[in-house]
Amino acid sequence: QLQLVESGGGLVQPGGSLRLSCAASGGTLAYHTIGWFRQAPGKEREGVSCISSSGGTTNYADSVKGRFTISRDSAKNTVYLQMNNLKPEDTAVYYCNAIQYWGQGTQVTVSS
Repeated sequence: QLQLVESGGGLVQPGGSLRLSCAASGGTLAYHTIGWFRQAPGKEREGVSCISSSGGTTNYADSVKGRFTISRDSAKNTVYLQMNNLKPEDTAVYYCNAIQYWGQGTQVTVSS
């Protein structure tokens, strides 16, 4: 059974950067589209970005376009989300998803 573990979250000031990782075990991510989602307190979970199995196609929510970059490293069985120019409204728990599997999430807090 595929297991996903997110890491890389933390507290950062506005304008700062973080790189989230989604590491998989118990299976390979290579054949799957992988998505990053986030959920802020009191809000529904929303899609942030996704990347195709080949890595050739990526999509971003309008709110993060030009600031976030998704990538994947098949050798490491890991997907990344590079987040630059972070804003307070990016504060949320970030989750990665592959088919029906979800990680436990990693907290990102953007605050001065």
